[in-house]
Amino acid sequence: MTEEDITGIIKRSLVAGSIAGCSVDLLLYPIDTIKTRLQQKKSLTRGFLFSSLYSGVGSVLIGSGPSSALFFTAYNLSKQTIQFSSQWQTHMTAATLGEICACLIRVPVEVVKQRAQVNRNLSLLTITRSCFQNEGLFGLYRGYFATVTREIPFSIIQFPLWELFKEYWSTKQGYPVAPWQGALCGSISGGIAASITTPLDVAKTRIMLAHHSDIDAASHSFTVMKNIVKNEGFTALYSGVLPRTMWISIGGLIYFGAFEYVTSLFFSKKS
Repeated sequence: MTEEDITGIIKRSLVAGSIAGCSVDLLLYPIDTIKTRLQQKKSLTRGFLFSSLYSGVGSVLIGSGPSSALFFTAYNLSKQTIQFSSQWQTHMTAATLGEICACLIRVPVEVVKQRAQVNRNLSLLTITRSCFQNEGLFGLYRGYFATVTREIPFSIIQFPLWELFKEYWSTKQGYPVAPWQGALCGSISGGIAASITTPLDVAKTRIMLAHHSDIDAASHSFTVMKNIVKNEGFTALYSGVLPRTMWISIGGLIYFGAFEYVTSLFFSKKS
């Protein structure tokens, strides 16, 4: 792979990833807010569940584009430089490395965003300042390992399936998939991955929303899940599974559609 190839991959990934990340998060933010509120410990009223659904959206505007751009840059570079005998292994490894990098940006944004979603009267600045004062920098990275624990299983299901579906469709029709076809493949693979990994998402949400003196704040994902089953029952692990699956399925359509479309523009411009 030449230096020009690497530069091209980085440019495409940064631009397409940023547009894809911002598009999906802004359009589907209300569904994410409902999902987060359903997963918190506290009981909530119907009025609160559906009010101020864009609380904390400012954090998404700041972090969504960069984290998605970083993911696709690491993912696409890894696909080209790390080769296994099985494409499935290559895509799983690339997705893992992409998530580890992206979470460095995504986690602080997610912490502030989720606290804003359940504390609608507090500004992003107030939440961030409170986090620093009470917990230090660690507070903004609370749940990093829980997030990585959720994102890696999610991505090693979603991205290999996405690549597999695209390859199958391309082979069947005899030419590369169009952006809308890639988007549909992303929607289906995302929905499958979302439903399977919901318990990890519930655990991550509990850790991020916990008060710094709460036992959940310092717990690992599997410890939190064990406590949820013990105290609330097994079904509590799937709190918010419907909005999560719906959000990510629709999101996959937008996310991968935007990514595939912007990427296709780069290739058409090059040709």
